[in-house]
Amino acid sequence: MALFNLKSEPEVVDVNPQVESFLQDYSIEVMPRTAEKIDDFREYLPQGTRVYIAHIEGTPIADMVATAKRLADEGYPVMPHFPARIIQDQATLREWIAMYQGEAGVDQALLLAGGVTTPHGDFSDSMQLLETGAFGDAGFTRLHVAGHPEGNKDIDPDGGMANVDAALRWKQAFSETNDADMAIATQFCFEAGPVIEWADSLKAAGITLPIHIGVAGPAKLQTLIKFSIACGVGASLRVLQRRAKDLTKLLLPFTPDEFLADLAAHKAANPDFNITNVHFFPLGGIKTNANWAIEHGGASAVPASQA
Repeated sequence: MALFNLKSEPEVVDVNPQVESFLQDYSIEVMPRTAEKIDDFREYLPQGTRVYIAHIEGTPIADMVATAKRLADEGYPVMPHFPARIIQDQATLREWIAMYQGEAGVDQALLLAGGVTTPHGDFSDSMQLLETGAFGDAGFTRLHVAGHPEGNKDIDPDGGMANVDAALRWKQAFSETNDADMAIATQFCFEAGPVIEWADSLKAAGITLPIHIGVAGPAKLQTLIKFSIACGVGASLRVLQRRAKDLTKLLLPFTPDEFLADLAAHKAANPDFNITNVHFFPLGGIKTNANWAIEHGGASAVPASQA
């Protein structure tokens, strides 16, 4: 039972026990500007919920650190993004790490290239950040790296998977010589079949890093389509396109019920399935996403000190 209160009571629904199990220890992503809309995260998120802080180009590092401090003070393990292409050099990287640690006690991070086409400085990908040794020197205990179940045309312009797969093989090898716990955090998807095939293909290739699957929280269909196109979500976008053609559903919010039910059923039938956690992108709002998660049995029971 989660020890927290919601300002608006979640709707009472029949909880799917497979989904409830799959949602345990889910994480959620915020930005400084969206976090400002929440008076107190403890009214919406269970204690121990890992909160990622997305670092969008142009966001001052001071705002990122202030958001991290606020979340840490409210009892949440914080995982800020470190986008390689907006970090000027190694000195800047180490300065940011020191700021996060000094102000908010941060000891985990998501490393990614970032959505910038032209690097601002010395780094162009997350592997270069890892190679600096800065996170190990600072004693970070958890490092997540990006995964792309549907590929990424910025990395593989031909639409294939060769470069993203090679990057994951490199990160797998790095994890085997590094003390930090590592995992793959993915972009959001909408269709379970291709995701399951992708996860199985990684395992077959010897990539055993746990996968935290990206899930778009409840939102208007138009909002999801807009974000999907902007973020390069490809194959599973057809799920939204089919939904848009159904006039009876066009104006209804899209929810991840079917996607998560399919993944949860697969996980229940295959306990060693390498997707271990759910990571929410609250595209329809943090409160809406938090309420949906609780309605469906999601609660993060891990104390912040053990996350």
